[in-house]
Amino acid sequence: MTNAVEEIQLADLAGLYRDLHAHPELSFSEHRTAGIVAGRLRDLGYQVTSGIGRTGVVGTLANGPGPTVLLRADMDALPVLEQTGLEYASTARGTDRDGTDVPVMHACGHDMHVTCLLGAAAGLADGRDSWHGTLMLVFQPAEEGGGGAKAMLDDGLYERFPVPDIVLGQHVMQLPAGVLGIHPGPAFAAADELRVVLHGRGGHGSRPETTVDPILMAASTVLRLQGVVSREVAADEAAVLTVGALQAGTRSNIIPDRAELLVSLRSFDAKVRDRALQATERIIRAEAAASGAPRDPEITMTVSFPLLVNDLQACTRLTELFNGGVGWALDPGRLTGSEDVGLLATAAGAPLAYWLLGGADPALFAGVSSVDDARAIVDGLPSNHSPRFAPIIEPTIRTGVAALTAAARAWLGTTG
Repeated sequence: MTNAVEEIQLADLAGLYRDLHAHPELSFSEHRTAGIVAGRLRDLGYQVTSGIGRTGVVGTLANGPGPTVLLRADMDALPVLEQTGLEYASTARGTDRDGTDVPVMHACGHDMHVTCLLGAAAGLADGRDSWHGTLMLVFQPAEEGGGGAKAMLDDGLYERFPVPDIVLGQHVMQLPAGVLGIHPGPAFAAADELRVVLHGRGGHGSRPETTVDPILMAASTVLRLQGVVSREVAADEAAVLTVGALQAGTRSNIIPDRAELLVSLRSFDAKVRDRALQATERIIRAEAAASGAPRDPEITMTVSFPLLVNDLQACTRLTELFNGGVGWALDPGRLTGSEDVGLLATAAGAPLAYWLLGGADPALFAGVSSVDDARAIVDGLPSNHSPRFAPIIEPTIRTGVAALTAAARAWLGTTG
């Protein structure tokens, strides 16, 4: 491939990225994105199947005997109002799972994931005379809700397509573009999300003695839940518990009859997870009882992501490979964010290697001489799920395409 051809392809990918960013779609609504993906893969010579797990797309390229390598990208966006000020910023709206009209933004970088995988798909198809085996490209819906990978597996992913020998993928974050982060072992936290409904007895705000105030009950519960990690998880263990929403009432002089909490728990160990979940439920029920609630609280698990565990040998191999010319690879440590790509590896009985792709402007890190200074800059940048999260287009795409391509080639058989 000549440099001129490469630059033309990168310019095309940059245009694709801007288009995807401007047209985000919520989980299981990725119809436009899936259509673009399917069309491009067909043009490259892949066998394409759409509608896997509702809106997922699978492209396969069989190129003789050899290993099957699965490369995965997620496609869905978030109900976030974009505030980046970009020329290609999203003004899209959608309907969330509760039927509410919401703004939609690619605030987690899945548009970058799709773009990079399509770029790798083109390069691997063009260079198929240098490798043999089967490429399996999975464009997954609904990562944000934790249901997309499971939906594809439930729809017969490995009954309808080859079972992979390795599962590979990447996630853009606010590391400097050109940097790749890969951590062996437990790398992304398990995540559990709970919807809690606390029942009170409503009444007039001037006569609280005739009511059971669910707002006070909820406030007490939120405060007490902060003790789960600080008092029930050992110092050498890790967990994060967050109450992300508290919804109750409509007027200052009306005590409502219910309050709702949305709770998120992150953990890296099954025993810690079980202990924290049990403590969370115990506290919720105890605070309701202490408040004299007329009904037991309702506690519903709405989302559950498994722990993502990277294969040690695969990570070692990729670290050496990435440092050999793709970018600068480092170990970022464990992340408290969560991902469902591990389900694809577990179901296949295959090793997983999932790495971070830097997307921040490298100029922001010019002159930085210490890890602590670099970390301080990263911590100050808009992160994933922020309305201001905006990966720089280059060299993020160039590095992302190169990383996926090199990783796939590391497991595919070579010819010549």
